[in-house]
Amino acid sequence: MAIDLLGELINFGLTYKESKLYLALLETGTTLASDLAKKSHLNRSTTYVLLESLVSKGLAGISEQHKIKYYSPAPPERIVQYLQDNAQKYAELVGTAHNIMPELKSMYVGVGPKPKIQFFEGVEGIKTAYEDTLTSKENILAFASIESSHKTLGDFYPAYYNRRADKNIKIQAIFPDTIEARERMKHNKNELREAYLVPKEKYSFSPEINIYENKIVFVSFVEKFALVIESAELTDAMKKVFDLSWEQAKILNKKNGH
Repeated sequence: MAIDLLGELINFGLTYKESKLYLALLETGTTLASDLAKKSHLNRSTTYVLLESLVSKGLAGISEQHKIKYYSPAPPERIVQYLQDNAQKYAELVGTAHNIMPELKSMYVGVGPKPKIQFFEGVEGIKTAYEDTLTSKENILAFASIESSHKTLGDFYPAYYNRRADKNIKIQAIFPDTIEARERMKHNKNELREAYLVPKEKYSFSPEINIYENKIVFVSFVEKFALVIESAELTDAMKKVFDLSWEQAKILNKKNGH
């Protein structure tokens, strides 16, 4: 299978035009910006701007002969250094983000008694909603389908479970009775989970509902979105619904010998 070099460079953080120009530069060697513009099918002014960007990233160099600028590609190995530099920069920014988090959170408040609603779209949006559950100061109550969640998020688990356990956040979960759910429940102790199974023929569902503090998180793995509702009144009602379901699930488990 041929490697999509353009796509990989874009994954590394270069723009489409920067990637296109860098590949052209690798093939051409030391050359004029005007020649690169023709080879890359870019206008000359755009080419100059992109070349300056590549130079700033250390992926191209400039030399001058008779007051004419020539551009040369940095060796391909420079890509690795570029990524390492960025990794270090973002690692440092993570520390900065943690430092300013208290001030940001102090600004993140609702207005009056109105519920706060957040909508997150796509797989990355669902992950963002999950990150909020890791802020809980109490047990999470969940209606969850292991099969649906693992099919959609894949490698996000079991790392998420481990991070939740590391924060000592326990979860009470009700699962449709599937092979995947039974397999996951083997890890209940390590993942700080207490769970009951309910007959999938009667109680099967694909969305997930997480209830904690004054929040309810609805996750659709079919339509790929998450909805976070922050409301003390609604959360209190949902906790009571869960308590009723939990007691019934406990009876069903005893009845079925689980």
